[in-house]
Amino acid sequence: MGQKVNPHGLRVGVIKDWDSRWFAEGDFADNLVEDYNIRKFLKKRLYASGVSDIEIERASDRVRVIIHTAKPGVVIGKQGAEIETLKKEVAKVFIDIKEIKRPDREAQLVAENIAQQLENRTSFRRAMKSAMQRSMKSGILGIKTCCAGRLGGAEMSRTEEMKEGRVPLHTL
Repeated sequence: MGQKVNPHGLRVGVIKDWDSRWFAEGDFADNLVEDYNIRKFLKKRLYASGVSDIEIERASDRVRVIIHTAKPGVVIGKQGAEIETLKKEVAKVFIDIKEIKRPDREAQLVAENIAQQLENRTSFRRAMKSAMQRSMKSGILGIKTCCAGRLGGAEMSRTEEMKEGRVPLHTL
């Protein structure tokens, strides 16, 4: 069996940065579980706003969450009402919001867009093809998408893959 390496872990420190920036010796496990729960809660709550990345920084007793989103207006709400309710729900956490200028260049957002189209009963080929064309027009060099499952409501599940441009298998 091949030796499999997590693609994000392979690139950390080379071309990617850590998602969480803090150091703890004694309560490492508690902080890790808390980070996971914060990410899960925020991702579920802000799914419609196109959240691609959630960074967490800890300094002594302060926790700072940086949310990278395609639609900051949805997260903030009218006159900041939505962000205030979010801050109350996630107590003792400072929330910063950063806008993603080109959401078609973020892999997470492209995948969520395709998934949303599939939930709305769009043809999987059309969803994949349109997302790939938008991404290529935004200036990326290559994209590879894959849909799997009971595609088109078929009895037998299968996998369909499309590729456009140059997609190297590792980018170190």
